[in-house]
Amino acid sequence: MNISLVNKNFLIAGGSSGIGLEITRQLLSADANVHVYSRTTGGLVQSDRLIHQVCDFSRDDFESVDVPDAIHGVVYCPGTINLRSFRSLKLEDFQQDFEVNVLGGIKFLKGCMSGLKRGAVSHPTSAVLFSTVAATTGLPMHSSIAASKGALEGLTRTLAAEWAPKTRVNCLAPALTDTPLAANFFSTDEKRAAMDAKYPLGRSGTPADLANMATFLLNPESGWITGQVIAVDGGMSTIRG
Repeated sequence: MNISLVNKNFLIAGGSSGIGLEITRQLLSADANVHVYSRTTGGLVQSDRLIHQVCDFSRDDFESVDVPDAIHGVVYCPGTINLRSFRSLKLEDFQQDFEVNVLGGIKFLKGCMSGLKRGAVSHPTSAVLFSTVAATTGLPMHSSIAASKGALEGLTRTLAAEWAPKTRVNCLAPALTDTPLAANFFSTDEKRAAMDAKYPLGRSGTPADLANMATFLLNPESGWITGQVIAVDGGMSTIRG
């Protein structure tokens, strides 16, 4: 079954960099209309099907920006990488990570839910969130991000129940991916080799690895998938060498 995304409206929070930028590119290549909300234009290129609006989800109220009347899919990409020991983390660090990872996502989803309902004409609409492998696999130095992303996984399942059958809600749980946010972990050949060696598949994740799955979940072809947290992590969460 091949369902066209032509002229469908998709909203990408954080769609100008990293995984979000790759999702934006894939949707534009399918002739969808893409609305990107981020602090900067980043790597976005001009397109008649692309609208960018400035928004900082750690500070701004999403109600102040424009959204299409009918929305067919949304993705919330903003996140944090605050990897330090529990001892060294202050309460403010946990609050900041929660603000970006969870409350920012809630602002975004609240601003989109009416449009998602209106967009569910011939197929359910779709919302995609991002967690982390550390939410279910205990990793040192991950207490703050694991706590906030674990909350996001709970939100995914709850909204999937509340918004069915009009809107599907799913979440991707990647391991560390080679994006600008994680640039410090890939800054030398030695660091990259050390990261690659952590995965059963012998390499770290790329933005395309995550974007391919996110775009699939946005497509009505994945129409019987909802309430899932899907690991896209090179096997880290389930395979031991």
